[in-house]
Amino acid sequence: METPTDEHGKLSEPFLTSSPSKGGFRTLPFILAMEAFERVAIVGITTNMIVYLTGEFGMETATAANVIFVWSAATGFTPIIGAFIADSYMGKYPMIGIGTIIGFLGMILLWSTAMIPQARPYCGQFNTICEAPTIPQLVLLYFSLGLISIGAGGIRSPFMAFGVDQLDERNNSHSFFNWCYVTLMFSSLVAVTLIVYIQDNMGWKMGLGVPVMLMFLSAVSFFLASSFYIKLKPKASLLTGLAQVIVASFKNRHIELPSHATNEVYYVREGSMLQVPSEKLRFLNKACMIKNPQEDLTSKGNASNPWSLCTIDQVEDLKALIRVMPLCSAGIILSVTVNQGSLMVIQAGTMDRHVTSNFEIPAASFSLFMMISVVVWIAFYDQIVLPLASKIKGKPVRLGLKQRMGIGLLCSCASMVASAFVECTRRKIATEEGFSDEPQAVVHMSALWVLPFYVLAGLSEAFNAIALIEFCYSNLPKTMSTIAANVSGLGGFTGNLVASLITSMVDNVTKKGGESWVSSNMNKGHYDYYYCLLAGLSMLNFVYFLVCCKAHGPCHGDNENEAENSGLGDHESIDDC
Repeated sequence: METPTDEHGKLSEPFLTSSPSKGGFRTLPFILAMEAFERVAIVGITTNMIVYLTGEFGMETATAANVIFVWSAATGFTPIIGAFIADSYMGKYPMIGIGTIIGFLGMILLWSTAMIPQARPYCGQFNTICEAPTIPQLVLLYFSLGLISIGAGGIRSPFMAFGVDQLDERNNSHSFFNWCYVTLMFSSLVAVTLIVYIQDNMGWKMGLGVPVMLMFLSAVSFFLASSFYIKLKPKASLLTGLAQVIVASFKNRHIELPSHATNEVYYVREGSMLQVPSEKLRFLNKACMIKNPQEDLTSKGNASNPWSLCTIDQVEDLKALIRVMPLCSAGIILSVTVNQGSLMVIQAGTMDRHVTSNFEIPAASFSLFMMISVVVWIAFYDQIVLPLASKIKGKPVRLGLKQRMGIGLLCSCASMVASAFVECTRRKIATEEGFSDEPQAVVHMSALWVLPFYVLAGLSEAFNAIALIEFCYSNLPKTMSTIAANVSGLGGFTGNLVASLITSMVDNVTKKGGESWVSSNMNKGHYDYYYCLLAGLSMLNFVYFLVCCKAHGPCHGDNENEAENSGLGDHESIDDC
């Protein structure tokens, strides 16, 4: 049974007072447990998937990396589709429920590739010689990965909003967001340690079987509290409104705009603060221009066809979104560099990973250091850097949004430079030790040398990703808060596709002259050249970012003039944007 809502989609009063049996904090543990189990399962297999594809499916390293890039891109994109469907048609509760079931089925199919010998190509002892996978085997593999991505999209898109739905206005939703962050971080830590350890030491039957059980527990955790959830009905999606502006402006492309904007010719939403559209991106103003009041408006003053006539607010929302996209796009190359972690797993696997004589760090578990660097820097920045700088200056000081984003881009560039240096050294040692034809051989070089990549990649995320989220939230209207979260994550989705394209191009071009730079035999390839290429692209991307900063102008709430205008003149921003 759906929960009644008012015209704004908020909870009606009965659920806030007379129906205490629905919602509340008691439902949140079930929602958090659902997401925690799902996150451990998917992160656990994603982190080590390149080892499975190259070892059990006999894929070339470049091919396996491309599969992971595309799969990660799909997993990043499906939540956007899921959010649209949940908000507009299905509702959050059914979307999450279906997502857990589809994700569970996908995990079972992926597990079957490890359990059924015929589901994967035959590999000789030590996986040194493998047959090429057949089309049915690849179809099963890709179909299972596709179902996992669809399931993740159904779960991740509405789960936070669904949790907030359970809290009425008297509850503090901030604590829920804090618990969400802790849950996601802890889940990722468990995935890159425990799940990876199981895969490396107990085999893939157990290593993929445990995520199956985790996805089952995810579904069970969610459905156990079904009778207690508040289930709001879907309402019109903001994405639909933005699409209507694009369609309406195209339909009205032949209309001449008036030289002076007046509220007589534009469609104004009742109660709106905007009476005329802005002069920026004027061609979009045609979407809210009233051509014939008798035909375009109903007797109640509403638009007869929202796909031909939109409100000024809709038009301005789309303009705001277009304005932030260039700076958001600068995060694509950063995502490309951060996502090289799959290749780092192969690299670390050929190095000495022993911490003690009896224990060695699993190659895929090195991504743990990226998470640690993010957490440590955030705490260090908030608790030490800012208070100390403020004490020295004598007033509150903070790094500006654009400055933080720029530092993040430079850190990502530095991570590729460090990776190139380490790989050049590792390859030289492998050649000197006679391992040129033995890609699985472990060279006498500590795997801790890969830590600079993970630490710098973590810093790039801590600086750029967090600042980008703040940038989107501060520069988009409050009505677009949901879209702000998705837009800030578009770089990750697109970055995986770009990473796949770059890897394919490098592989195809360099193999014509002999050994590919991203050869399956790292000792014969030139991953150091590949990392140098990414470092060069990162520097070009930083220049592009500076141009976008110049074109964008001041950030909202991120410059001293605006601070003064808002009565916050005693707050200093270390930002020149």
